Amino acid sequence: MQSNSFLLYGAYGYTGELIARYAAQYNLQPVLAGRRETALAALAGRLQLPYVVLDLDNAPALQEALRQVKVVVHAAGPYDFTARQMVEACLQTGTHYLDLNGDVDIFEMIRESDAAARAAGIMLLPGAGFDVVPTDCLALFLKKALPAATTLQLAFAIPGSTLSHGTAINTLQKLGDPGAARINGAIVREPVGKKGMWVDFGVKKMFTFSLPWGDVATAFYSTGIPNIRSYTTIPLPVWWLMKVQFLFNWLLRRPWLRNFLKKQVKRRPAGPDDNMRSRAVSLVWGRVTAPGGQTVTARLRTPEAYDVTAYAVLHITRKILEGQFTAGYQTPASAYGENLVTELPNVHRELV
Repeated sequence: MQSNSFLLYGAYGYTGELIARYAAQYNLQPVLAGRRETALAALAGRLQLPYVVLDLDNAPALQEALRQVKVVVHAAGPYDFTARQMVEACLQTGTHYLDLNGDVDIFEMIRESDAAARAAGIMLLPGAGFDVVPTDCLALFLKKALPAATTLQLAFAIPGSTLSHGTAINTLQKLGDPGAARINGAIVREPVGKKGMWVDFGVKKMFTFSLPWGDVATAFYSTGIPNIRSYTTIPLPVWWLMKVQFLFNWLLRRPWLRNFLKKQVKRRPAGPDDNMRSRAVSLVWGRVTAPGGQTVTARLRTPEAYDVTAYAVLHITRKILEGQFTAGYQTPASAYGENLVTELPNVHRELV
């Protein structure tokens, strides 16, 4: 296997295909992998890349494939159903693990393997894409600007873009489930949208609501800040309607409703096309507060989120292949520092 090779599992998904397409820009050659041979063969033919058909439940075959590479980029969600098998296989084969997760519970589950990963000499770094590279790096940047900070607020907006099938379906899986915040160091369940606030993203002010973005898990390990909430944009009238969502959560959790909504998602385009991504931007805002009331605020402007995901995971993969990694469970910022995000194309950071 070539020194610039890595295994890309879930290669024919929307984000997986984007990573495969951009890999040559980083002088990397992915080995495309997944369960569906027809989809793999078609993509491999278009991109002139090798592929292997793998089922995550076939542990011997999965481990054999992982032994051929140093890094796997796990791009097949929902991670509730796929992360554990891949992590366990990586621990057995000594393969570094990256994924694109944004789910608080999955981050915490993978962190349980920290000691095993250290013993195996491998890095487990979930959230190596837009979930959560920009926000994690901004969190550490703010913590270094105000070391006494005990509260962190993060918000993001992606104007001009839309969701991929995978992201939309993963969101549907969580319908009716509670949100989360980090309070006094512990993850506390609370209603999605419990908090709302206006945020100045630099382009304009937008209304945001609290949600269980991955930083509720990861930013605590990156910064040590004990109180963390994440936010994203929502129309203000919709936020007010969410105040009575608890009356309907029982319905939102029904399998038949989720399955119906999944079918509607699959009728839409697979994700933003090249033209939409080229026009869209991603905006990230963060603020830390110290016990005395002192605050520091910063903003990031990046390319569209799916492009950032592809750039970030490929950039990190290249670093690992060059020997730059820290064994054990890591976040993007704990592994590579607050400036990792600024190493990606067309990223601008400013103190406000």
